[in-house]
Amino acid sequence: MSFDTELFTHYWHLVGHRQELSNPNDFVKFDTPLGDLVVFNDEGTLVAFDNKCPHRGARIYAQDFGQQPYACGYHGWSYRNGEVIIPNPAQFAACTASKPVLNTYHLDWCGDFLFVGITPLTSLAEQLCGLVQTLEDISFNISSRADFNRSAFECAWPIAVENALEPYHIPLIHTQTLATLGLAEGENVLDGCNSVWNAPVTNTRIAKQLMGLKRLFNIDYQREEYLSIFLFPFSMISSTFGYSYSLQNYFPGRDRSQTYFTSRLYAVPAASDNAKKMVEPFLASSAKVNRQVFEEDHAVCKTVAPEAWTMDPLPFASTLESKIVHFREQCRSFVALKSDRDVS
Repeated sequence: MSFDTELFTHYWHLVGHRQELSNPNDFVKFDTPLGDLVVFNDEGTLVAFDNKCPHRGARIYAQDFGQQPYACGYHGWSYRNGEVIIPNPAQFAACTASKPVLNTYHLDWCGDFLFVGITPLTSLAEQLCGLVQTLEDISFNISSRADFNRSAFECAWPIAVENALEPYHIPLIHTQTLATLGLAEGENVLDGCNSVWNAPVTNTRIAKQLMGLKRLFNIDYQREEYLSIFLFPFSMISSTFGYSYSLQNYFPGRDRSQTYFTSRLYAVPAASDNAKKMVEPFLASSAKVNRQVFEEDHAVCKTVAPEAWTMDPLPFASTLESKIVHFREQCRSFVALKSDRDVS
């Protein structure tokens, strides 16, 4: 098993929010190095599985997200209330195989954030270390999904992750988007295998405008700055002043030439129905800017050769790249841990 698939197999991954999967037959699908991964609402119970019918392996869900019952279009097998339902079961009376079941994965919650794990090495709480309370606070201040964006980055996933971990490139690459905030150098906080960057907004005009929006929201958790949380190994949560949250996943592709990128923009509760109408243009603008930022990131990431990345220490590391240094340390630690486990 490759390093990429080992990481995917042995860690918990943040795949969504409770509000995205709150109704029966809601689903969201991801491309992963192990194939498709789907989480869907089975009559109120969330199930994560490999998107394959246990009969002949036909894919059940084709879209990235939506509301659709589990029904195989090949032979009509379905799934409901935790049971695989076979049309005309008498035709299978001679089968000696055990009753068919889905190939399911583990699910766990941190507040209203949903995590999936294949065979995780630790509990979710252990993996999240000191970020549990922060993630809970954020999750409880999310009301809905405002945007869903999926694309394939033409680069190795660690290149995309390391780009997201450092602000060094912002003034050159995001001149009309993220750089307009005038983010200060800020503070890096390393927490277990994860890391956090907090940065004040120094553009006084934009900071004043952001402060003026506070009356439109009904939130009890806010950082009046730019916040970027990295959840090792593949996920990021970012926000400016806590008025919306962006969740990004950088899942490895089938080879090192591609990264399966997904982003969601989450809205926070508005103070009133009238405020909600006033917030809609702000959310639309945020979604547009986020998409532009990700396009700019993709454009620069695909200029980096896949073989240029290693988990060796960064030979020339600026103070703005300390989270990359930490990320590579965690990669090396994982390899060492797996080696020790395999030997024992």
